[in-house]
Order: sequence, then structure tokens, then C-alpha cells
Amino acid sequence: MSTQKTTDEQIRSNFVKEIVQGTFENLSFDKNKIPKKIIQFWDNSEQLPADVNECIQSWSQLDSLGYKRLLFDNKKAGKFILKKLGNKYKKAYDKCYHPAMQSDYFRLCYIFIEGGCYIDADDVYSGEDINYLFDDNRLKLQPLCYDISTQSMVSPSIFTKAGAYSSSWIFYFNNNPLIAKSNHPIIEQALSLATLLLLESDTIDSLPEIQSTTGPGNITKSVTNFLQETKSEEQLILVLTDWENVAKSKWPLSYRNDARNWRLSNCQDFKGLNK
Repeated sequence: MSTQKTTDEQIRSNFVKEIVQGTFENLSFDKNKIPKKIIQFWDNSEQLPADVNECIQSWSQLDSLGYKRLLFDNKKAGKFILKKLGNKYKKAYDKCYHPAMQSDYFRLCYIFIEGGCYIDADDVYSGEDINYLFDDNRLKLQPLCYDISTQSMVSPSIFTKAGAYSSSWIFYFNNNPLIAKSNHPIIEQALSLATLLLLESDTIDSLPEIQSTTGPGNITKSVTNFLQETKSEEQLILVLTDWENVAKSKWPLSYRNDARNWRLSNCQDFKGLNK
């Protein structure tokens, strides 16, 4: 995360703050349900770390409740994208130089085509009821807030309160979880933006930055741009201010200490592991 805010970032941050702290009036929304599917990704299914697999299996308790769980690897994700979206999107996917970027782009493709709930492979499920997340077709997103003065995250219990603010805070949306109906217009916009940036990456001298190209920066920009244009906040999005009660990212995990951790490999060519 940058230690400075650009003008565009400040505008987006302020807009996200208004959404997160609930200053928009409630409107009616479509009751059509989202498919009860949990989608996850690990680039090499043959080298799935045991500790990551434990995180993935924590969601197995949903099997008896009618949920379908799907785990994709790099090859399966590529085949899905080629079959469902075609060569243009497969080419963009192939431009994703790191597994984290692949998972970012794949989740946009899958949720746009099929709908459902994408969860990062290192999230541990708490057992909390999640049925309500599938009861209407709004996009469900987790809000985040980063303090550039302390270079640390702000607790949701603090930044989600009405009126809470600091000039050093950046409000944004995580792309995990990513819960939506198929063909959701915000997901469509995020996918289009990511595809454009990836296909244009050949024209620049450095590798594209993961966070802004396919990650939280992308989804945040897509949300703010779309909602500012349509003025339909509550009809299209539900902010999950209590997502940490449902799942938490496990830390530490073995992969976080090597190149598989995107924070250590951002804008660097990923060579994989030979073990």
C-alpha cells in the first residue's frame, strides 16, 4: 500500500467511506438468489501446502448444508476462461505473472459467468451462518481501511462507525470474499478493466502492479465509478462490515515466506518453486 494518496485515490476513498458508514438511504433490491457455491483457487493442485489445505477444508462443514465447493488450479482456471469467455480473456489471464494475480483475474471471470462466492484459499471459516449472503443478488464486499501514517490496517470496529475519519486513512474494498450473481454489472466493469490493463501491459516496460490491476484497487475503482454513474448503491451492493466473524485469513502460513506471497513478488517475474 502506498504511503501517499493521489487525488483520484482520495476521491474513491471518500466515496467508499460514505458507503461503508451507511449514509445512503435504503432502497429496494432484487430478491433473486446467488448460487450456493464456494469457489477457491490454488495455482498448483499437486503442490498444495498442508496448512493451506487445512484452511480450504474448514469450509467443508458447508457441504451438508447444500453448498457446492470448487477448487481450481491454474490449468483448470485457464480452461474455464477459454471455454466460457474466449481467447481475449484467456490471453489476459496468461498475462497474470503471479498466482495471486491469476486468482484475482479468475475470480472475476468465474463470478461474472456463474455467480457464487469466491473465497481466498488461506481463509479459515468460523462456522457462522452465511445463508443470508446468498438471499439476494447484490454484490457482497468486505470494506478495508489502511492508515498510511502508521502503515497498518484500521480495525473495522473503528472505521465503520458513522463519522469516523482521518486524513491518513484510505477506505477501499477487498476482493475477498467476492459474492455476486452472474452478470453483475460491477463485476463486469471490474473484469473489463482488468482485461484492458493486462492486455496493455505489453506496451509498458515493467510488470503491472497486482493490487491495482486485478486486486482490491481494481474492484474499488469499479465500484466507485459504476455507483457514481448509476446512483443505485443499495440495489447493487451490500457492505460486509462483520466479515471477520465469518472468516479470517490465517497467518502465518508456509507459503507467505517465499515467492508465492504476492507482497514479496509484486511487479516481479514469478519463477515458481522447484520443490
